This record gives sequence, structure tokens and C-alpha cells, in this order.
Amino acid sequence: MSTAAVAQKPPHLLVFPYPAQGHSLPLLDLTHQLSLRNFTITIITTPKNLPTLSAPLLPPSNSNTNPPFTVSSFAPGGVENVKELGNAGNLPIIAALSKLYDTIIKWFRSHPNPPVSLISDFFLGWTLRLANEINIPRFAFFSSGAFLAAVADHCWNNLETVKTLDVVGFIDLPRSPSFKEEHLPSIFRLYEEYDPDWQVVREGMLANTLSFGCIFNSCEALEGEYLGFLKKKMGHERVFGVGPLSLLGPDHSSRGNPDSGSFAHVFDWLDGCPDGSVVYVCFGSQKLMSKAQMEALASGLEKTMARFIWVVKMGTTQQVEDGYG
Repeated sequence: MSTAAVAQKPPHLLVFPYPAQGHSLPLLDLTHQLSLRNFTITIITTPKNLPTLSAPLLPPSNSNTNPPFTVSSFAPGGVENVKELGNAGNLPIIAALSKLYDTIIKWFRSHPNPPVSLISDFFLGWTLRLANEINIPRFAFFSSGAFLAAVADHCWNNLETVKTLDVVGFIDLPRSPSFKEEHLPSIFRLYEEYDPDWQVVREGMLANTLSFGCIFNSCEALEGEYLGFLKKKMGHERVFGVGPLSLLGPDHSSRGNPDSGSFAHVFDWLDGCPDGSVVYVCFGSQKLMSKAQMEALASGLEKTMARFIWVVKMGTTQQVEDGYG
């Protein structure tokens, strides 16, 4: 193949979402936008998560819909998405995904047109070491905001000190916020020093602000001061607020939820409501509230007299018996 022909190939990007709904869907919305700008895209996923990659996500001309990586024993019980385990599933899933390291390296080195850059979720910080080995830049993608990233980065960089405090002050952050220990990110609070899987998590979290750049599902108008703080900390301008991505991505409400067609009556009801009159309540696919919490929230919503849609996670029989769901 001639040098000119090689030069005409679209840049190849490797995208690595984290298999949890709130993480993967925003990154796939970003991937959709990149695919419209003449990039070749390869997405690392697993068989059970393939339905999330709806057909319209990537134009056929520059998509790789046959993922090069599959995992036969991904997590206990064949689990491949955090929604199957809840918040406790983050540790085994992060650890299991890190075992793809050698497979990805082998795939990259055998590819005729290997990726020129990697975009991976901030829960997959171990991919910075991988990107360094194959000599491509890694961008950390944050499905959440820059404020959380700044708080988490402080916690992981000052772990020994923060773990001893009942109230943690973040004096270096804009407006110097403080939080009780119980309000810090759960993945930090659950950390266990002598567990090798937790070491993978800690090293990955520390790697995020050491990466070539960071991409946030946020924007300057909302979090300009915290995006600026991270630019100063990282020592460069490669900190991007590209959100809210839900307003930019493909309009496919069923993506990742094959049963959503059965909720057509909800959309009919919404169509009959005045604009801006409905409160949406959702705590994500991992959170299971106690009965007492649900009753308190229901009471508060009723007292507001506002229209609302509340997405409720159903618990297992045992969880219901234990007072959840």
C-alpha cells in the first residue's frame, strides 16, 4: 500500500466504556458525535452489552460492530454489567476488565490500522499504563462532572489523611467545600488497602489526572471554575467540557433497555403535560433504596404537588425481605 493511501485513512479511535448504564451511555453518545466527524471507531465491549450499541450509533462506513474482545468468565455468575450486581459490583468488574490488558496489546500490535488514541471511562484508569505501552494518548472520560473528579482526585491522592477524618475539607478547591466522611464517593470509602483488586482501582483513579487529557459530560457554563481547577492541576488545557451529551446523542430512548417500548403510555402522558412541569426522579441503576427512604421521598414528592416520574429499581425477594426495594 502506498504512503498516500495510508495517509488517507480516517484516524482510528479506541473507545472503552465502563459497563454501567450511567457510565456507558454518555460515552456512547460522545462516540456517536466522533463517528460523524470521519473517525474510524472501535468499541471494547462484551457480548451481553452489545444491545447497548444500537445500530444507528455508528454509521456503517466507519464502525466496528464486531468487538475484538470477548470475555468468557467476566465476573462471578457470568455478570457483565454493574446493574446486575449493584454498587458492590464495581470492584470485581473493574478487576476483571483489567485482565484484558494483554489481549488489547496483542490486538493493537496486529492491527493493520491501529488506533491513534484511546478514550476510556474514568473507572478504567489502568488503561493509562496500557496506552503508554503502545504509545498513544489516553483521554479519561467522566460521565459525571468536574467537581466530583476534583473531590475524588484529592481523596485518592491524600488517602491516608482523608481516611482518618470525620469531616473532610477541600481547601484547595474553589469555594473550599467540605463533606462528612459518609458523603464521600462510595468507591473511595469502600477501599481496602491490602486487597490487590482495590490496588487496581486506586492506581486507576490516580491515573486519571495523569492522562493526556480529560473529557467531561459537563460544560463551562455549569462547572467552569472546576474545569479550570483541573486544567491548573494537570498543567495543560486538555480538559474538555462537552456536555450535556444527552442533548447531542442519537434519539434512541430504548438503547440499553429492550423493554422500554412497553412504557409508551409514559410518553403519551408527558406529551400532555406543559413544558418544564415534570420532575424526573432517578438514582441510577445501582442504587436500591430502603423502604423508609422510599416512603420519605414519596411523601416529599406528594407534598410538592408537582407532576413527577420516578424510576424505581426493583429488589430481589431477599432484598425486599431485608427492607429494600
